[in-house]
Amino acid sequence: MDIVEYVKNKALEARNGARAIAAAETKRKNLVLTEMAWGLQKEKDYLISENEKDVSAARQKGLSDAMIDRLTLNEKRIVEMADGLVEVSQMADPVGEISNMRKRPNEMLVGKMRVPIGVISMIYEARPNVTADAAGLCIKAGNAVILRGGSEAVNSNKAIVSILRRALHAAELPEGVVTFIDNTQRDVVMEMLKLEGLIDLVIPRGGEGLIRTVTENSRIPVLKHYKGVCHVFVDRECSTDMASEICFNSKVQRPGTCNAMETLLVDSAIAGDFLPQMIKRFREAGVTIIGCPETMKAAPEQVSPVREEDYYVEYLSLKLNIRVVSGLDEAIAHIAKYSSSHTDAIVTNNHQRAMRFLREVDSSAVLINASTRLNDGGQFGLGAEIGISTDKIHARGPMGLQELTTEKFIVFGNGQLRI
Repeated sequence: MDIVEYVKNKALEARNGARAIAAAETKRKNLVLTEMAWGLQKEKDYLISENEKDVSAARQKGLSDAMIDRLTLNEKRIVEMADGLVEVSQMADPVGEISNMRKRPNEMLVGKMRVPIGVISMIYEARPNVTADAAGLCIKAGNAVILRGGSEAVNSNKAIVSILRRALHAAELPEGVVTFIDNTQRDVVMEMLKLEGLIDLVIPRGGEGLIRTVTENSRIPVLKHYKGVCHVFVDRECSTDMASEICFNSKVQRPGTCNAMETLLVDSAIAGDFLPQMIKRFREAGVTIIGCPETMKAAPEQVSPVREEDYYVEYLSLKLNIRVVSGLDEAIAHIAKYSSSHTDAIVTNNHQRAMRFLREVDSSAVLINASTRLNDGGQFGLGAEIGISTDKIHARGPMGLQELTTEKFIVFGNGQLRI
């Protein structure tokens, strides 16, 4: 079978699954999810054994320790995958939700109903847990999912999908509800992206290179964010203790994530007092700091000069830009120029400036007096998330169950005609 036929058959299998899962009652979807969770825990030894094949191959290829850590499955992570499926099963089902009903002058009732999107293709790298998370969210939202993970995790993903599909089979639902692309050739992805009409939405998760490749080649709508160049602005009217904690958490708590701070902006009115201690704390945590001339004056032996192009970089590591700005106007202008529209925060006790920052900073999440690391579906109360979108159409910010559905108009009439 050639690649074109292989990919089309996979999409047809998923399309068949989508019709069945869209019609499934909430109780049945929840039962499938809990059976999937039980299956993952029951088969943990099998999952770890298959994962070890991927980890061993990754080490032989010389992949970084960070990549190997993301790739590794252990008993704790398997339990977390299972718990995530159970959590999704306990969440409210958005499918069938009716809203905005209104009566027209001719007595016709017009409103909207929330419905599944259809077939969603997930294209992702490294983390095997995404396989279970994406499947669980798509099923609860009434969608079929086509999973295409990275080649480095193929054995782990195949093992996880085999368990998920057994639960679907036991529930008398088509196994195509969770369809897996086990061919690791790059051409497979290119063919998938042509299947407008069979696949309804593509969600890529991974590095900027992967996401740009998907976006540039897809004939299907894509939900994505390219990178997270996130900022914290420390205003002159703030609690400096709070600011120190927020800045430190935003950068250091988990620097390899898309919602970690990459540039710290500090109001010049407090920079002389705030920056020396803040820089000292960052340096003690192993953070490499590059900064503007004013930042270098605050700690000349601990800061290297920043270049303008550095402000566009998503480091995903313990490296940070610091810039001193004249105030809110310059902070907002800097963010408008260099931000990736992912997550930006202000630390201030001035309500007027806080609200202006909320209105004028055009990012998927804007925070007042809180860490950028909080831009997450779980933290926002969405339960698990399938990703974060910086697009402005359909979904923006963390994408949970509601973002995996769409709406259609519904009409209740009693014989009305167009006159």
